[in-house]
Amino acid sequence: MRVVIAEDAALMREGLAALLQRFGHQVVHAAEDADELLEAVAEHRPDVVITDVRMPPRNLDDGLRAALAIRAGHPDIGILVLSQYLGDAYAAKLIAEPANGPRGGGAGYLLKDRVGRVTDFMHSLDVIAGGGIVIDPKVVGHLMSSGRPHALDTLSEREREVLGRMAAGESNAHIAAGLHVTEGAVVKHIGNIFAKLGLQAQDGNRRVLAVLTYLQAARPEISR
Repeated sequence: MRVVIAEDAALMREGLAALLQRFGHQVVHAAEDADELLEAVAEHRPDVVITDVRMPPRNLDDGLRAALAIRAGHPDIGILVLSQYLGDAYAAKLIAEPANGPRGGGAGYLLKDRVGRVTDFMHSLDVIAGGGIVIDPKVVGHLMSSGRPHALDTLSEREREVLGRMAAGESNAHIAAGLHVTEGAVVKHIGNIFAKLGLQAQDGNRRVLAVLTYLQAARPEISR
């Protein structure tokens, strides 16, 4: 895939580029600030953007703001935001922005230490490139420990656990292995989740919509 990277720390930026190239991906531009990121996306129209949250020129949430602008203007581009902080507010703000293009791009929020887990990181990138949603498991855990969201009250404890793993970008096979159940059981749980959340077959990517429901219920004040 064609990727634009935005990271102001040179070592991290070069490390990401080397990792992506090692797996056969093309880094078409590596930006040092949010303004350069927006220019690179307009010029190269990559498949995926990987950006830090805190970047110049203001060294605040410039990377996230650029990611939201890209999601609004180029909804077919996948967005992966990296951060040093749990920042579930950032995660929900990114994921809550719909991608309504002809092939809506995926979105993800990962902590930077996830990059060191190469297999997990590259799997997350593939999920996002395919239009899926990935949230760092630590952020998911933080959301789940913050209280029982009202919109999800109808879900059983196991169904909430499955939904949390879906939010972390896990496939049915990974969820089954992690919970020590069969894939058939996972499929049944997911079907129950869709039914209880009122997601019908005609609703498109119900897996993504279920994760959006989860995030918006967990942090309603930042979902819009």
